[in-house]
Amino acid sequence: MASDPEQPTLSSLVKSSGEIGSIQLLQQLQEPLLNVNGAHNSDTYSVIAAILPFLFPALGGLLYGYDIGATSCATISVQSATSSGVSWYNLSSVDIGLITSGSLYGALIGSVLAFNVSDFLGRRRELISAALFYLFGAIITTVASNLAIMVIGRFVYGIGIGLAMHAAPMYIAETAPYQIRGQLISLKEFFIVLGMVGGYGIGSLLVDVVAGWRYIYAASSPLAIIMAIGMWWLPASPRWILLCAIQGKGNMQELKETAIHCFCRLRGPASRDKAPVQVDEILAELSFVGEEKEATFGEMFQGKCRKALVIGGGLVLFQQITGQPSVLYYASSIFQTAGFSAASDATRVSILLGLLKLIMTGAAVLLVDRLGRRPLLLGGVSGMVISLFLLGSYYLFLGNVWVVAVVALLLYVGCYQLSFGPIGWLMISEVFPLRLRGRGLSIAVLVNFGANALVTFAFSPLEALLGAGILFYVFGVIAVVSLGFIFFVVPETKGLTLEEIEANCL
Repeated sequence: MASDPEQPTLSSLVKSSGEIGSIQLLQQLQEPLLNVNGAHNSDTYSVIAAILPFLFPALGGLLYGYDIGATSCATISVQSATSSGVSWYNLSSVDIGLITSGSLYGALIGSVLAFNVSDFLGRRRELISAALFYLFGAIITTVASNLAIMVIGRFVYGIGIGLAMHAAPMYIAETAPYQIRGQLISLKEFFIVLGMVGGYGIGSLLVDVVAGWRYIYAASSPLAIIMAIGMWWLPASPRWILLCAIQGKGNMQELKETAIHCFCRLRGPASRDKAPVQVDEILAELSFVGEEKEATFGEMFQGKCRKALVIGGGLVLFQQITGQPSVLYYASSIFQTAGFSAASDATRVSILLGLLKLIMTGAAVLLVDRLGRRPLLLGGVSGMVISLFLLGSYYLFLGNVWVVAVVALLLYVGCYQLSFGPIGWLMISEVFPLRLRGRGLSIAVLVNFGANALVTFAFSPLEALLGAGILFYVFGVIAVVSLGFIFFVVPETKGLTLEEIEANCL
């Protein structure tokens, strides 16, 4: 492996071939820099030091989830003649749609922005920017004097969502020890669900307070400040620094020393001796897989990145078009049919489902680095297929058997949180080559939010055209197709470093 910081690439070996015998050169070129069987040096780390770099990026997911839960309550508060605290409370369905979807439109724009700025800013500064958008968006929404300003605040907050959901999985993936990378990235989904439950809970407490919607949105501001300060305190991603080094964007020796320092901070004192070796290995591996050149737009759709786009984009597309927003839409009516008293209050039903999501996401976190990604995806999506066909049958043939609908609903929510929920975000953070990771992940996030918007907006007309039963059957068929996609296309990445995934799985 290359140890001279001024000569980190295989191309430098070729240039010096006049000084090396041809047999010796061939031996060096043929020596594998990556262990194709997944055997590599143990990644030494301190648990506390490794978890801290996860917590602050994960606040971006928490704030995203909080927005989902909080908005469901804030829209009730802002329409109340007695407790809205404003004169423009008489809002139309279109107005409420703008408030609800404003952050989604902002997230789409944030994903587009991430495509252009992520590699320039780096993961850390992009997350700081996301925290600032979260903060300013929350403040604008809180102090809004009319609907237009409120929607602008929602849009600004949404830009923060787009940037955070793009940069957080990248930063966690590039800084986490490979042994627990899957758990830490999956924990980000846990934080999203935790934020949803928190949003529902805080919203239910403040929904009847005068101007309660202002307090509901303002409650996210302290977390945004903590996220910004935490990301300012954390070091940059060492892999991003080494990518800059190998592409000639700075002095190789200085950037290499910076990367070593970052690894020591991210792994703790236990890694001090191994950090230089790890940096040399990553530089050699980056050279081996050809990361010296800057990525062009055309390369996004060629070779390894095209395969990564198919894997990552396909997962997040199926994550949305298998009916996740639509199933939850029916949650209140299903519980009400079952006769549960909590069903009369949509907020309590949402909290109940949120707790189930938390439990199942926690199970995924515990299992993802033990069982692997593919078993959880195949098992979870199989359960989703069964639940979707059960829901379709309930609305077509079994209207009097409410237990079928309740079981199917809970099965769907649980299986989704075991599979597509956390694993989709995990896989898109792992599969893209490093020099294309920023742009590739932004495309995947854009597909995710775009598909979410499409399913949300198309649901009502499709339901009116086909009926709920047929619509759930359609989602079930799509889920079957997604099973085939997972089985034949999605690789297993458990136990591999990011460089090994690039070399062996793409």
